Amino acid sequence: AGWFRRLLHKPKPSSVESLKSSHSASSSPSSSSSSSAKSSSSSPGTSLVTSSISLSPVSALDISASDSPRWDKSYDVCICHSEGDIEVVEELVSYLEGQPESFRCFLQLRDAVAGSAVVTELCDAVQNSHCWVMLITPGFLQDPWCRYQMHQALAEAPMANGRTIPVLKDVDRKDYPRELRNIYYIYMVLKEKSFKQIRDTVMRYLQELCQSSTKRME
Repeated sequence: AGWFRRLLHKPKPSSVESLKSSHSASSSPSSSSSSSAKSSSSSPGTSLVTSSISLSPVSALDISASDSPRWDKSYDVCICHSEGDIEVVEELVSYLEGQPESFRCFLQLRDAVAGSAVVTELCDAVQNSHCWVMLITPGFLQDPWCRYQMHQALAEAPMANGRTIPVLKDVDRKDYPRELRNIYYIYMVLKEKSFKQIRDTVMRYLQELCQSSTKRME
């Protein structure tokens, strides 16, 4: 009776094979899933790169294209600053003009036409620039021409839309001009980091400008 019961409880070869097959079937998805996980772990990177390229409004090459609306104005950036801050401003201009996009900067002491009226030059510079960087320092706050240029820029683009770029340096936040309170500013601690933020802001505006122009054409 004992050997008969053992015979009854002994698994049949077919059931063993089925167990093996079921085990291999169950392990196969995990291996395939792990391989797919590996591929998916690499594929999101690829898809992200692809999507970032496809979702990016335009590339730097498009911005510099001959038919780009960027060329509708004489300058990409107008730097508004006090005379006492010319050293850091020259560094900023050198940085922006040295970028692959070769941003065109208006620097009053360098680019103003000799013999022309100061007011005329300041107004023309504001009107003929896409973006305006305002280096707000103690000297800026005390310079009536800087404030005049700031008001001209706000009159050109009251809602800013990325065109007005205030940069605070050696100024307490409480002294931030009231006229700019609705605009985020860059606080300059490390010049390299602030310069990059300014560059990225200008780049973003020009990209959006080109994108909106493309949509209007379509």
